[in-house]
Amino acid sequence: MAVCNQLSLAKCRFNPIGTESGVGGISGGERKRLNVASEVLTSPTILFADEPTTGLDSFMAESVVNVLKSMTASGRTVIATIHQPSSKIFELFQDLLLLSEGRLVYFGDRVGATEWFKRLGFPCPQYTNPADHIIKVRC
Repeated sequence: MAVCNQLSLAKCRFNPIGTESGVGGISGGERKRLNVASEVLTSPTILFADEPTTGLDSFMAESVVNVLKSMTASGRTVIATIHQPSSKIFELFQDLLLLSEGRLVYFGDRVGATEWFKRLGFPCPQYTNPADHIIKVRC
């Protein structure tokens, strides 16, 4: 029930996921969060999450990432692709692997990423989400 509450699924826990007619059932956001919850509940040693926040509002996206982050506290590995994370979500990351056109641009801890880009001549402006800044850099 804890994961259900963390992902705001408690209110729809008795709703059908879908119907034969395709009308009704849980929303797209609830379906996305249910997919994450079903994977989390299996307690995998390694979890690959392909864009688990796409289509979610910022609050729900942060909730999903917080649940994934909590898995890492118990020794599990979570690997996720997340496009354009908010600054709050970016701060939840531990390590980053950044690719550009299939080439490795950066691999290391999140905190070191802004320093790395600064040394390359791309300092992150004050009050700018580091993830937004990194996305705009052309290496």
